[in-house]
Amino acid sequence: MSRPGSLLRHPRLLLGFRIVVFALAIAWPLSWACRVAQGEAGPDPGRYLLLEFGIGALTLLLLVLALTPLAKLTGWPGFGLVRRQLGVWAFVYALAHFACYLLFIIGLEPALLLADLSRRPYIIVGAAALLLLGLLAATSPRAMVRRLKKRWKPLHRMVYLALALVLLHFFWIVRADLGEWGRYALIALGLMLLRWPPLARRLGGWRRASGAGTEVNRRR
Repeated sequence: MSRPGSLLRHPRLLLGFRIVVFALAIAWPLSWACRVAQGEAGPDPGRYLLLEFGIGALTLLLLVLALTPLAKLTGWPGFGLVRRQLGVWAFVYALAHFACYLLFIIGLEPALLLADLSRRPYIIVGAAALLLLGLLAATSPRAMVRRLKKRWKPLHRMVYLALALVLLHFFWIVRADLGEWGRYALIALGLMLLRWPPLARRLGGWRRASGAGTEVNRRR
């Protein structure tokens, strides 16, 4: 008879989880497109899509950082399997956010882009975050992991810098109303604290202690 833990690690279950995550990442923007098509996106659909893709990219970036603590706490490999996938999706959303800015805000006018870059620092910060996320996405495939070897992990720790840049970009945009920004910033701070080595080790210790307790109860 199979143990519950082995069932949770079954290849078909793990593959199904990856497919569900992929489908949800596609379905989210489709729901925004449906709202635009139905006239439910407000008077400025372009700005609506711009904001949704921006918040979506930030949300996915936070999910990426949440997966490692979740994997340590639960011991389930599924969280680790979708980490790079969600990182790539975060870049795709950020790229769509930038495309919405080019299309709907400046109308693909290079002169307006140069003007914004010179007088709006948050555009420069956002562009830097996009380039960094693009670098991380480009080096996410397994072939790049094998090629970069020991350099891969230090490179991908730059996700923390990308998160800081995204939060700074968001802060400059909504500084008149910091309530929503503050919620995302608190979540980011909490996730960073969970990666602090003493807390990270404790998460693993809680999982091992819980697993040992479950095994003892099963044998009784």
